Amino acid sequence: MAELTQKEIDERVAILKRFKLLLEEQKKKFQQYLNVLELQEGKIQTQDDNALLAHSELEAQIVEGIGSLQKVIVPMQKLYNNSRAYYSKESMIPVEAIQNDLSKLQKQVLAQNEKNRSLLKSHMNTLRKQILEFKNPYRNANTVYAAKAYAGTRIAIEV
Repeated sequence: MAELTQKEIDERVAILKRFKLLLEEQKKKFQQYLNVLELQEGKIQTQDDNALLAHSELEAQIVEGIGSLQKVIVPMQKLYNNSRAYYSKESMIPVEAIQNDLSKLQKQVLAQNEKNRSLLKSHMNTLRKQILEFKNPYRNANTVYAAKAYAGTRIAIEV
C-alpha cells in the first residue's frame, strides 16, 4: 500500500463526509415518503379524494428528490468504495449503518406502496361497479330532443 499525501487523505475524508451527508439526506427523504404513504393509506380508506390528490402530488415531488439524490450518491459510493481500503475501521465514518437503515426504509416504503396500490385498486373496482350499476332514468325515454321532427324540405318565398 503506497503512502498517501495529506492532500489525498483530506480529499478522501471529504468524500466520506459528503457521502455520509448524502445518505442521511436520502434517509430523510425516504422517511418523508413513508410518512406520506402511511397518511395516504388513511385517505384511501376514508375516500378523501382531494387529500389523496394532494398526497399523490407530494409523493411525486419526494420521489423526484430521491431520484436526484440517487444520481449523486452512485458516483459518491464508487469514490467511497475506492477510498475506504486505505482507512482503518476506527477512522471510518459509519456509513454502513446508514446504508442498512436506508435499505430497511426502502423495504418499508415498497411494502407500504404495494399496500396502497392494492387499496386503490380495490377502491377503483368498487367505483367501477357503482358506475355500472348506476341506473340512468333517461335511458330509452322519449324526449323532445330525441323525437323525430318532421320538417318541410321546400321553402316558398314571395316577393
